[in-house]
Amino acid sequence: MKLKRYLQVTKPGIIFGNLISTAGGFLLAARGQVDLGLLLATIIGLSLVVASGCSLNNCIDRDIDSKMARTKNRVLVTGAMSFKAAFWHGIVLGIAGFGTLWHWTNPLAFACALFGFVIYVGVYSLYMKRKSVYGTLVGSLSGAVPPVAGYCAVSGQFDMGAAILLLMFCLWQMPHSYAIAIFRFKDYEAANIPVLPVVKGVSAAKQQIVLYILAFAVATVMLAFGGYAGYGYLAVACATSLWWLKMALSGYKSSTDDRVWARQVFFFSIITITALSVMMAVDFQIPELCCTPAPGSGVLAALGKLVA
Repeated sequence: MKLKRYLQVTKPGIIFGNLISTAGGFLLAARGQVDLGLLLATIIGLSLVVASGCSLNNCIDRDIDSKMARTKNRVLVTGAMSFKAAFWHGIVLGIAGFGTLWHWTNPLAFACALFGFVIYVGVYSLYMKRKSVYGTLVGSLSGAVPPVAGYCAVSGQFDMGAAILLLMFCLWQMPHSYAIAIFRFKDYEAANIPVLPVVKGVSAAKQQIVLYILAFAVATVMLAFGGYAGYGYLAVACATSLWWLKMALSGYKSSTDDRVWARQVFFFSIITITALSVMMAVDFQIPELCCTPAPGSGVLAALGKLVA
């Protein structure tokens, strides 16, 4: 039971989601030349850093968590785990995670993880979440770090591919988070958290969701047209983005139940980003002097070259 508390305070669902996007970014940059030791070190290191950030976030948010139905049963709220235990658990996880990244990856991957950690724990959790409607935007930077760090662990440089990943995942975070804030509206209102639906209304949030999904759709195809991913990825990117946009636009129907609609938009956001993470991992483009997705790109092409 004690071990379960230490696991729960790290928010395992968030760790798992970030693990998928980290692997996606790593394998996109690796382009078929996978160093399994480096992959393992990157995934373990970043997972520990994310776990550390989540533990410390639970320490910081314990007062507002007690006011929200979604979070009132967290271990620091119920008293199942002490603040001191959660805090030092987070510190130890952070030291282990950053140590792993520093020793077994490269300084750039370490710097990316450190940037995300400082933004999430220091800037977002301690200040922006409670004080500004722009907290979601600031928090999106930390949420976009894992795939970028995974990519940089391989490439060793912050190039156009890394910039596109950062843009993609930042833009994805916005409609994803606004959808949560709509179907959990009463929670955020009770905790006095200034998210967009609470501050400016659900209609304003709906408009922003549509605009951000449009921007996200453009960013996703940039990976293909920039020569980083193939046609399979491009097809999935277009299909998921357009369907997500269609769902978002359905929120303007007069018969729409906003909470049900927002929950659907939220769940499909997870499907979208998971599908794209998988596709950029398996349909990478083999380095060529070109700027459009090639038919012979991706994991099948890489296997074909190995057989040949």
